[in-house]
Amino acid sequence: MIERLQVSHLRNLSQVNMQAAACNVVIGANGSGKTSLLEAIFLLSRGKSFRHSQPKRYVQHHQPAATVHAKLSDGSTLAIQKQADATTVLRLNQSTVYNQSILTEQLPTLLIDPSTMDMLEQGSASRRQLLDWLVFHMKQGFHPQWVAYQRLLKQRNSLLKQTKHLSQSQQAELKSWDKGLANHAALIHHYRQRIFEAWQPYFAQSIAQLLPTYAQQLSLSYSPGYDVSIPFDEQLQERLTQDLQLGYTRIGSHRADVHVHWRSNSNAHNVTDNDVNTKLPALKEQAANVLSRGEKKLLITALRLSQLPLLLSSLDIASEITDASKITNQANTTPVVLLDDITAELDDRALEILLATLSKLPCQVFITSLTDDIVPLINKYWSAPNMFHMKQGMLSAY
Repeated sequence: MIERLQVSHLRNLSQVNMQAAACNVVIGANGSGKTSLLEAIFLLSRGKSFRHSQPKRYVQHHQPAATVHAKLSDGSTLAIQKQADATTVLRLNQSTVYNQSILTEQLPTLLIDPSTMDMLEQGSASRRQLLDWLVFHMKQGFHPQWVAYQRLLKQRNSLLKQTKHLSQSQQAELKSWDKGLANHAALIHHYRQRIFEAWQPYFAQSIAQLLPTYAQQLSLSYSPGYDVSIPFDEQLQERLTQDLQLGYTRIGSHRADVHVHWRSNSNAHNVTDNDVNTKLPALKEQAANVLSRGEKKLLITALRLSQLPLLLSSLDIASEITDASKITNQANTTPVVLLDDITAELDDRALEILLATLSKLPCQVFITSLTDDIVPLINKYWSAPNMFHMKQGMLSAY
């Protein structure tokens, strides 16, 4: 859990020092810096912003770099410095580290904000990342496989863009890369499939709370991005001509997806023909095509919220099966949930369910709000929340 947070030169946050609690609420007008504070925490955890991919967009004007530093409740410290040219410096306990995943393991963050509310209609990347966030934190072998896969994929795509006709040496090189991609893809699929199956019942529980009317009609499916019944390298070779024409690899683990399906309740569609009851088949389609915008928001909230108890259950298991003197950092982590202006996206009932659920989980929460209307609800579920006011990049006690 974050005990103290320091942010320097990120957007309009020149210098912010924040003493954090289990629940932290930041109230302020639009443009005051509330979202930037959450962005800083996300940047420390993920190594990137959820608002802009280019650091020059969030490094304060006329400043060389933006810096985020956090002291955790176990005494460890994390820090990231992002320069405008994307040069990055990472530190763990005052020592320089060279892999963002090291900080990500220490500080798992879950973001629920307005920008994520279109996840169902967007491309597969955001939904795939939703699953991979869980897999990363629950399966230690996943990240090295994913990094190696991405490295080979980049080489393959680079070659595909260079020419429409491969020489014999290039064909041999490509076959070698395809073999490697197939090996990594098989393990990536294995990890994803295991975690996806574990995630299903937690998703069902969240749907039962937030969308009880559709509890029996909404379901998840996982698509690996290629046909797992056929060797992946063979599929790549079969599609090589088309890939060369397009200049990129069209199938693989990088095209995996998580779909939310809506199935009609066939029991409600019984018709009588000559006194014989005939049950019509249930109709199945993408939930995004059926639900209203408000229901989609609840669905996406359920998707994200359902991840927390699964992650926490895995951390509990890790603690139980590991000798107390050898418990890994991963087993000691506390997930951090970032809720940005969530009152603008959810109705009162959904918001209360969300906060009530979070208050029962061993996680840390940072919430932003335009008004103090949310304060009574926060006080209902947290005994000692920290309240702040943000104005023109300056944070003060509320």
